[in-house]
Amino acid sequence: MTNNRQAYFSKKTLFLFLILGSAWHSFCFAADNTATGATQPLSAQEVQAITDRNVTIPGSDMNTKIGKKILIQPGDQTDQPISDEEMNTPAQTTAEAIPEVKDPLEHFNRSVFSFNDKVDTYILKPIATFYNMIMPKPLNQGVHNFFLNINNLPNIANDILQFNFYQMANDLWRFGVNTTIGIGGLFDIGSRIGLMPYSNDFGLTLAKWGYQNSTYVVLPFFGPYTIRDALGLPVDYYVFSIYPHIHPRRTRYAIYGLGVIDKRAQYLQFQELMDEASIDKYVFTRNAYLQRRAYQIDENHHLSYSDKLPARNSSTQQAIEKIETPSDLSPEL
Repeated sequence: MTNNRQAYFSKKTLFLFLILGSAWHSFCFAADNTATGATQPLSAQEVQAITDRNVTIPGSDMNTKIGKKILIQPGDQTDQPISDEEMNTPAQTTAEAIPEVKDPLEHFNRSVFSFNDKVDTYILKPIATFYNMIMPKPLNQGVHNFFLNINNLPNIANDILQFNFYQMANDLWRFGVNTTIGIGGLFDIGSRIGLMPYSNDFGLTLAKWGYQNSTYVVLPFFGPYTIRDALGLPVDYYVFSIYPHIHPRRTRYAIYGLGVIDKRAQYLQFQELMDEASIDKYVFTRNAYLQRRAYQIDENHHLSYSDKLPARNSSTQQAIEKIETPSDLSPEL
């Protein structure tokens, strides 16, 4: 009898976390890629969190207004806003980066997208709001750092499968430093010493080895994906992540659920910007997701050590040019 109750409880808990996960994925992809046509410039930090790399809207005049800002990549440390002159300059680079949209399942996708959006509005958002209210900010940040750290394990595995050994070394060192000195990842020591976070998954691995063009699909309980990226979900979870090794199952689901709530809570500060998007949410999220993935696929081709050398040499040359030579110094009389 006790075993039946435990099994029933585990099934209910798993179903609840699947629902929470659906809202998390749906909103996070939208919030990561939301852009605004407001006249006030956003800081680099806001652009990073809202647009998450290279987002433009096909056929929208917002391309010319915000395209420059979206070229800021995650990891940029500047908080300087983009000037009005740059905002008014057409963004040719982002316009050329628009990938081909393959959405033959649009009718099905829109239905699932609407369901996921309602789950976020009525379930996950209120929970995340309450979570932020009761959690002290230092502890809130520590929990967020913890989940960033354990989610680094699939990154390392996919770095190896893609033969991106330079990035693998960065991710491995980051995981090691944060796990040890950062006390299980509660403190992000890696970022402070230049080991910046990077996101990788098995969908990108499949793209690296040839499977690049894929049909867009919105999954119930998981949100926007492509068929290629959906195939990578069980691999990243069951093979590369730490979750299958957490026992008992009740603890596993509790940790996973806390991670879902933490991720959603991090995006509450950008909720207003997301709500102000005066376009079709489905089309916006689809285009934003596809462009984000296209950027990540392209970026994975430039993660070797040789790709980093030009930037390093350029920085070194600039530093040398700043050093005054003896001929520049006026003699003291």
